[in-house]
Amino acid sequence: MYAILDLETTGGKYNEEGITEVAIYKFDGREIVDQFISLVNPERPIQAFVVGLTGINNQMLRNAPKFYEVAKRIIEITQDCIIVAHNAQFDYRILQLEFDRLGYDYQRKSLCTVELAQELLPDQESYSLGKLARNLGIPVTDRHRANGDALATVKLFKILLAKDTQKKIIQESVKLNPKKQLDNKLRDLIEEIPSETGVFYMHNANGRVIYIGKSRNMKKQVNQHFTSDNKKSKRIQDEVEALSYDETGSELVALLKENEEVKKIRPYHNRSARRARFKAQLVTFLDDDGYLNLKVEKADRNKACITTFATIPSGLSYLQRMSEQYELCPAKTGLENPDEPSECEDSPEVYNQRVQNFIDSHTLEGKNKIIIDRGPSRDERSAILIENGQFKGLGYYNLNHQITNIEILERIITTMQDTQDARHIIQSYLRNRKVIKIIELEELN
Repeated sequence: MYAILDLETTGGKYNEEGITEVAIYKFDGREIVDQFISLVNPERPIQAFVVGLTGINNQMLRNAPKFYEVAKRIIEITQDCIIVAHNAQFDYRILQLEFDRLGYDYQRKSLCTVELAQELLPDQESYSLGKLARNLGIPVTDRHRANGDALATVKLFKILLAKDTQKKIIQESVKLNPKKQLDNKLRDLIEEIPSETGVFYMHNANGRVIYIGKSRNMKKQVNQHFTSDNKKSKRIQDEVEALSYDETGSELVALLKENEEVKKIRPYHNRSARRARFKAQLVTFLDDDGYLNLKVEKADRNKACITTFATIPSGLSYLQRMSEQYELCPAKTGLENPDEPSECEDSPEVYNQRVQNFIDSHTLEGKNKIIIDRGPSRDERSAILIENGQFKGLGYYNLNHQITNIEILERIITTMQDTQDARHIIQSYLRNRKVIKIIELEELN
């Protein structure tokens, strides 16, 4: 659990400042679960430049509660939380200073979104909250007021959590807040996870991820792991102490995230998931008569192919459907019935164009597009970026901020490895399921 906060202060000499406004959002990694926002009477004058920056003046604070009157609420809302702030060293120091004046020893773990952004969003021109928000398409209201800046920090932190494909942030959070040892531990853990599409992470007592899974119904999938009596599930049941999860909304995003993170984090109980996801591929070759031939064969990662399949039978079934749709010659696809041999009636030029039309419609090669699908919430969409046929990564954007600029899109995208497994996941999914829409990059400014 995180307490994402922003403070406005009086300014002045070091360790003599006072708080004029506080905004705290309790955030569970997916949504805000509690909040506290209040002006505060600092009982000292506000520096003139601060008044000009924030608009908060001494007259506004005359009837505001003093810090000791809001201290209990701050303690309660940040209990068992990691403090998150943009330039956390400053905000945490000011909080401790105010509590020191009350004789209370206020201690919390903290995370700084400036430092996280420098690590997870390299090459930004600036790491100020305003410029990061603008570059990442984060809408900001009431800039330089505690509530506006705290909300912007929540949205920035969500992006940083998505960028953290090795799950360092969440693993540290679990380690700091271990679950209590309960007889009904597994049942209690299941209660924490929703029946939504996403990726889930099982942690041991040290916070380490020991298993990553994905499902269109995470609760159901986790329940199966916790009720199965096979050897692997039994070991997981003994070791798991906490669950975390990322709602994706899109099954395609869940598949891609699981594929990427299993390879990066390498959880012990995901060893089988590190193997290749496809065993067959569709290739093309030119025969002696100048015709383009299509063939489903055993996968060879060193050989160029049009697309891949989980098995050879699934590849043959797909090729059969496409042959009928594009009127492909059975003799040129390996689907010819030996008892009923066929000849291609079209010239090589005419026939090869039909084959090329099929290839262009069913391969990522050379394509530049954004695959838009459902997001973690109703007001979000997921975006999967393909550039020159390569999978670049994925991210989320708010429907209130339409993606019209490729530069903003590239900043919110979490870069992922362009592997054959990732391309297989995308092509296989698009063959069998629908997404909301696909946008050609040329349509963006």
